[in-house]
Amino acid sequence: MDTKHIFISGRVQGVGFRFHTQRYANNNGLRGWVRNLVDGRVEILAQGSEKQMKGFIQWIGAGGPPNGQVDEMKIESSVVEVGENCFSIRETGSVDG
Repeated sequence: MDTKHIFISGRVQGVGFRFHTQRYANNNGLRGWVRNLVDGRVEILAQGSEKQMKGFIQWIGAGGPPNGQVDEMKIESSVVEVGENCFSIRETGSVDG
């Protein structure tokens, strides 16, 4: 399994980004979570096959939901176990936790 920790900035809050990300991920068999950050970015921890992750990252890079706009995306490979059986929305947090 391929696991990515992704930070996204742009017009990503207040446009349904988390909801659309969750729907895309669940429809495509990904596991993990998405949440808003207090600094205006969105954070994602996602896990799936290499093919699933490639499609997911392309979808995000294209702006995600209809009203979204991705200005910057930082992607890091991760060894963190997702520990979830589906893709969920988490409460807003800070990068520190």
